[in-house]
Amino acid sequence: MAGKRILVIHGCNLNLLGSREPEIYGSAALDEIDQQVAALAEQLGVEVSFLQSNHEGEVIEAIQAARGTADGIVINPAGWTTSSVGILDAVKAAGVPTVEVHLSNIYAREEFRRHSVLAPATIGQICGFGAQSYLLGLRALARHLGLSASP
Repeated sequence: MAGKRILVIHGCNLNLLGSREPEIYGSAALDEIDQQVAALAEQLGVEVSFLQSNHEGEVIEAIQAARGTADGIVINPAGWTTSSVGILDAVKAAGVPTVEVHLSNIYAREEFRRHSVLAPATIGQICGFGAQSYLLGLRALARHLGLSASP
């Protein structure tokens, strides 16, 4: 079980969690979510690293760098969900199992938010459970990697 490495990527504007539209995104700050993910990762016996960026190119470069250095990716593409062919192509090129997560239920929101260009390149998508979406995504990825998803 030990030795699996997971990259957790938070997309644009997620650095504002806790104060940005808490009625939609919840009241947990990004560092709180990272702490919850790190605690679960420790229980699951996986190593996690985190990136939050408001720069699409930086996210693309991190995904490309994950090739050969990470066993899986959990990504919340945030505002790039509906538009980033670059992130889609990076996930496809990296060949690293990826789970897409969202804090809100994107299918219960505005029409334009209901389509993810990234989804076809992922092993699955979890949305609508607030910060728990990340934890569910990590558990799903651990299971996909052949690890026990229950601590």
